[in-house]
Amino acid sequence: MKRNNVRDAALEILLMIEKNQAYSNLLLTKIINKREINGKDIGLLTEIVYGTLQRRDTIDYFLTPFLKNKKIDIWVQNLLRLSLYQIIYLDRVPERAIFFEAVEIAKKRGHKGISSFVNGVLRSIQREGVPSIEQISDPLKRLSIETSHPLWLVTNWVNQFGFDETKKMCEVNITPPEQTARINSNISSVENVLQLLEGEGIEAVRGDLSDDSIKAIKGNLAHTKAFADGYFTIQDESSMLVARALGIKKGDDVLDSCAAPGGKTTHIAELLQNTGSVLSLDLHEHKTKLINDQVSRLKLNNVNTRALDSRQIRKFYQDASFDKILVDAPCSGYGVIRRKPDIKYSKQEIDSKKLASIQLEILSEVATLLKKDGILVYSTCTIGYEENQGVITEFLRNNSEFELDNELAACLPKKMESYVKNGQVQLLPHYFGTDGFYIARLRKQV
Repeated sequence: MKRNNVRDAALEILLMIEKNQAYSNLLLTKIINKREINGKDIGLLTEIVYGTLQRRDTIDYFLTPFLKNKKIDIWVQNLLRLSLYQIIYLDRVPERAIFFEAVEIAKKRGHKGISSFVNGVLRSIQREGVPSIEQISDPLKRLSIETSHPLWLVTNWVNQFGFDETKKMCEVNITPPEQTARINSNISSVENVLQLLEGEGIEAVRGDLSDDSIKAIKGNLAHTKAFADGYFTIQDESSMLVARALGIKKGDDVLDSCAAPGGKTTHIAELLQNTGSVLSLDLHEHKTKLINDQVSRLKLNNVNTRALDSRQIRKFYQDASFDKILVDAPCSGYGVIRRKPDIKYSKQEIDSKKLASIQLEILSEVATLLKKDGILVYSTCTIGYEENQGVITEFLRNNSEFELDNELAACLPKKMESYVKNGQVQLLPHYFGTDGFYIARLRKQV
């Protein structure tokens, strides 16, 4: 079998994700380069990998009656998953091609008996059709299977947001995300960048939420000369709101305490218009390099990076050193499931409790570095009380000099006004088609 075979490459990626808990977005790029997948096949490979991951539990539900309790190897299970995904969800792919490739891959990786088994399962599904999800009587379990989200996660969200909101959120999580970008306002404008992209054969329009955003309609923004020349940064529109929430003013000294890969650091630096300074921290040296690469590409001169655990920052910096502080905390990432569908299978309920403890530690450590009347913004790309409102509630209980700041709404787009409550906003993915994000703005009174 050719090394650049799309379905075999998809199987390799799915196996690495399941066995090694590797991230799908990083693996996809690695395998495309390793196997020399050509341009026209990259789209199909991406569709198969992400589609199979997004709908994994739904596909397993469809497969179960045809396996007849037979124990199968993990690679056979994933081969059946990606094959069934194509049969059910990809109309443009001929079934004969799917069947042929599945049998050939089974022969290559196993033996004749396995290839016969794979062929038999797929032929049976072709003849009989898959079982109906509507026969699941429990509404939570039905939603879990229908949208391929763990039952415990669906239950948690229903308890917090209600069934209707959870259903909308789960449904949008199995749709492809849009590619958006933030214009580098230091060197260009939305209109100018759209013209540049048009000249490169890229179809793009203004974004839906953030004033300095654009959205790709056709073509990959990251593969353009305009991107290489620093005219914009690939970033979700919800993520663009975080730096805005700080209310940046010229000359501010700003700390970005959990900064990699640098999207929010560079946005802060752009809003400063080459004044003030941004101290950009990350725990790992190789991740600070990612930030530096972004800073260099965007031609910014007011960013300093350092590899440092923010929970140890007071050993190196004096109290009241910064006008603004951002804590974009490490989190469970349930707001970016559309971009990283493997997150919903790799995380457990206990993870949010562990992360909330780390998030509170970081907040408590950096808080003393903020000047009087300074602004601290806490953000996560996740959904749920424990890592968001719960962390802020506990922080305020222990730090009476801070209060939630109602100026948050004034810093954000007008269309978000109704979602901002008491200096906080929880964006759910279906509100504006963005990633899910939580933002809280706090002011230091003394």
